[in-house]
Amino acid sequence: MNEILFFGENQFPKLIKKKTNKITNPIQFKFENENENKNKKQIKQISSGSYATIFLFKNGKAIEYLNKDDSNQNPEKIQIEENIQKVTVGSLNEAILTKEGNIFAKGENINPENPYEFINISSLIEDTNDRIIQDIVSGAYSIYLLTTNKNVYGIGSNHYGQLGFDSKTLEKTEEPILMMKNVSKIFSEIDSNSVFLLNSNQELFGCGSNSRGQLGLGESRKKEKKIQKLTKIQNIPKGKIIDIKCGFIHSIMLIEQENQNPKRKLYSCGNYQFNGLGKNKNTYEFTEIKSSLFKNDDNILEISVGSYHTLILTSKGKLIGFGNNDYAQLGTSYTKFKPIPTQIKLPKLRFNEDISNYHISCGMFNSFLYYYPLSFSNLEEDLIKLFRRKEFCDISFKTKNGEIIRSS
Repeated sequence: MNEILFFGENQFPKLIKKKTNKITNPIQFKFENENENKNKKQIKQISSGSYATIFLFKNGKAIEYLNKDDSNQNPEKIQIEENIQKVTVGSLNEAILTKEGNIFAKGENINPENPYEFINISSLIEDTNDRIIQDIVSGAYSIYLLTTNKNVYGIGSNHYGQLGFDSKTLEKTEEPILMMKNVSKIFSEIDSNSVFLLNSNQELFGCGSNSRGQLGLGESRKKEKKIQKLTKIQNIPKGKIIDIKCGFIHSIMLIEQENQNPKRKLYSCGNYQFNGLGKNKNTYEFTEIKSSLFKNDDNILEISVGSYHTLILTSKGKLIGFGNNDYAQLGTSYTKFKPIPTQIKLPKLRFNEDISNYHISCGMFNSFLYYYPLSFSNLEEDLIKLFRRKEFCDISFKTKNGEIIRSS
């Protein structure tokens, strides 16, 4: 059974039958075909941007809604019948990662001759031994690929240097180019022209737009609008970097303190213009966001960032938001902005289970809360990833669909 709560800009006027273009309180999202709410189509992930919204189901299929300029029209619906592991949407692109490790992407900066047609971009990687993809992330106009060999490739626009090259010599690329080796995680987001790469030694590097200090390089470099070479981010708070989410002019970092009772803390940098920072002043290095809403034994489970707003989900079941609220993307009728973390009132959730089974996803001007519990199918996906990274020797297993996965 699906449970999806939605609020913010109403891009689905016929699905969410409200006359207003703003959904000011979290309400239930329902697909037009009720058969899509059956257990076999349990929701797994939601990714939304100005280009499209994709709903990925547990069975590996997805529904894509292409957004329309006319707010009174329902978006075009497209069924994607692939064996999908992850989806990601940017401002002018989208990509899907299959369970076989292939990337299919489309968009103006990916395939300008036919921007609405998916093409296999992993097959374009020059090194044939580096074509199995482990993770994907979309920026506003670029897509980043992390291979099983821990190499990161970028494709799309490099106007802000977000591919790590001088934009005068490489404005864009329609083929993946190697950005960095020995990478464990990629961080960017739907409306961001910046990217962060974390290496295996927990060293953080960034490049791209720094027009508002959103790369956290410090006040001495705030006048550098473009960082066109991957640069090490200094003065990172102590602890393990769990996640980084990038807005248009701000970045949010989640760090876990390494002690007996791990506590997660939030840090932000960038411009406070729409208060997506959770504080009332610009910060050019990552500095802590403090609030009584997530202190003591209430830990932070997840963070998500839209263009100018931020959402937090805590272990006590609190949904907390701050930032721009012009489209009610913070789930309240007060449509200006919330400068500091504020709890969002939720309707009663249908599933009386661990809150860690719920997840949050910010679009550019809307937000989703959805239910997706862990299961053995997730374990199988994790095993497949490990085998492809060759972390086992001389072992094989058979998946539920009959695929034989070998480590060698």
